[in-house]
Amino acid sequence: MSQTTSKTVHTTKSYSIWNIRSLTIMALMTALLIVSTYIKIPLPFSTASITAQTLMVNLIGLLLSPLQTLAVMVTWILLSVVGIGGSLGKLLGPAGGYRYGNLVAAVLISMFCCKVKKVRWQTAFIIIVGIPVIYLFGAVQMKYVTNQPWGAIMIQAVLPFIPLDIVKCFAAAGIAKPLRRLFPTD
Repeated sequence: MSQTTSKTVHTTKSYSIWNIRSLTIMALMTALLIVSTYIKIPLPFSTASITAQTLMVNLIGLLLSPLQTLAVMVTWILLSVVGIGGSLGKLLGPAGGYRYGNLVAAVLISMFCCKVKKVRWQTAFIIIVGIPVIYLFGAVQMKYVTNQPWGAIMIQAVLPFIPLDIVKCFAAAGIAKPLRRLFPTD
């Protein structure tokens, strides 16, 4: 006589990021983030360029759950190591710190957005916390790699980017609002 046991599969919200829809959305966001790294305007006075990646980092933080955001950002950095959307040299170079700052900022934005649903507060958080986190990581790595004085780092790596990054924050918030129906964070 054979005895069969039935196993019940338990699902919780923490595992919902691994369904097909969520994985597809995360792959799409990773692909868009990679593409955004190629949309750039080089600056003659800086090793950093103006890119569309800040817009995408903000969108990812606004649209995905913290765990989904972390997965997308880590995947993006790992793909950079193998040459997709960057390189190991770029990650370790003067502007590489921005990538690590993007990871931290995106997760912080996502954590905040899970708690606070008002778009104006989310936008303010991106500007007040997200941008400075990105700049902090970017400036510290640029200082470490180039050994330039902090004043020069501020002029090259921070100040020229502030106005356009603020515009990108408002754009991300405006784009995210209608997209939230397509990107449920569960």
